[in-house]
Amino acid sequence: MTAPVAPEADWEKAPGLLDGAKELTLGPEECDLAYWITSVAQGTLRDRGVTGHHESALTPDFLKAPGPLREALVLEFGFRALAEELATRLLGHYVSIAPGIPQMEFYATQLIDEARHARVFRQHLVELGVPANTLLKDIEEMARDYRKRVLDPVVDFTLDIVRDQADFPGGVAVFAIIIEGVLAPAAELSERKWTPLSPATGEISRGTAIDEIRHLTVASTILRDHVIEHPEYKPRLLEILRSGVKLWDEIPDREFVIHREELFQEGMFQHADRIGDYEIWPGVRLLDTTAEQRYDMAERWTDEMAEVRMDYMGLPVGVLASEAGA
Repeated sequence: MTAPVAPEADWEKAPGLLDGAKELTLGPEECDLAYWITSVAQGTLRDRGVTGHHESALTPDFLKAPGPLREALVLEFGFRALAEELATRLLGHYVSIAPGIPQMEFYATQLIDEARHARVFRQHLVELGVPANTLLKDIEEMARDYRKRVLDPVVDFTLDIVRDQADFPGGVAVFAIIIEGVLAPAAELSERKWTPLSPATGEISRGTAIDEIRHLTVASTILRDHVIEHPEYKPRLLEILRSGVKLWDEIPDREFVIHREELFQEGMFQHADRIGDYEIWPGVRLLDTTAEQRYDMAERWTDEMAEVRMDYMGLPVGVLASEAGA
């Protein structure tokens, strides 16, 4: 008998990333290895395991032709592929220091999730016409500055906590609240803006978002339970979060995102007939938005999601306030 797929992992029933991350409650005991095999590998990824999208969800020919829209997508998925690869490598440390079997199994599955994300992002670049035999070199070259200025500082910060200090809950906080908490809304934006243009691209983003819901909610439960059991750890946790926010304030991620959003802006007007009256969020047509508005909305989503998750963990949301923003 086939085990039922959990609703939050079901392709048709799963909520969007923002709603799921704000409303669902999941823990490592629920999202163990058996859950991943039945609900993720045999559920979310059914018929989508190779490319991240169903074979009927096609990559349109116009995205394979040179132009600003293709360039925006190549940059976006190239950068995300590298970020997910580095995340995969980081998660090996989480598996090795996990305090119990449930946590170990969950982070082993998250490691596979992130490795899969990197793979499907890379595969999509091949579908867009990037030569497979030079793919890794091409990603390395296009993302060299991004890696040096954005990713490497985050990796170093995380390694100091999870590898050098072997602080598991601290590492959970960095990965879930600082790294994924900041990047997840951008992933939500990606799904929304590419869906009317490319069925394949939209499905890839949809699949990764379903995974991110699980990553964010389980990590929140791990931290909530740890603070309840070890209230003396709370000051340490808050200090890690403050340091993480300070790090993001110093990282120039905005310039990289705005650059590709401006390319997207140029490209979407060239294909306005394909987008039509599609709304990127309720009451707002995608064609009526600017690069800055889309970026600012992703930041607003970050704040909304953080407020809900921090409240769930019994932590003050003010600790995540950006000094730069203030």
